[in-house]
Amino acid sequence: MAAGVDVVEASTAKAPERRASVLLYSDDRATRAEIRTLVGRRASIDTPLIDWVEVASPQAVIDTVKRGGFDLLVLDGETPKIGGIGMCRTLKTSIYECPPVMLLIARQQDAWLASWSEADAVVAAPFDPVELQETVAAQLRSEV
Repeated sequence: MAAGVDVVEASTAKAPERRASVLLYSDDRATRAEIRTLVGRRASIDTPLIDWVEVASPQAVIDTVKRGGFDLLVLDGETPKIGGIGMCRTLKTSIYECPPVMLLIARQQDAWLASWSEADAVVAAPFDPVELQETVAAQLRSEV
């Protein structure tokens, strides 16, 4: 009987939970905080907990993405100099097996630019928490 108990206990042991690594690029600290707050620690119940990696400069994005290990890149299209749209295009054409990219744009009319940049998903401001969470969750489901 002791052997049966051991089998039951072993089958209920939980494996360590998978985490998703998400890079968030914006030069604006308030934008980064807003996105983290709206998405939360987990985009949906069926996606992993998110480990956010925040970067504020174009070079930091490139260097960090080259190191690998990201499930999703969230890029602010309104960042000055090299915005998320241009950064997306650069990453998609220069990084082998670039992770999915979600662009944050100021206006829905800018969606054509996101298409040109080869973005995998787009969310327009003002950011709706449900739309943002669902978009992040969909991208993570396809990667995880």
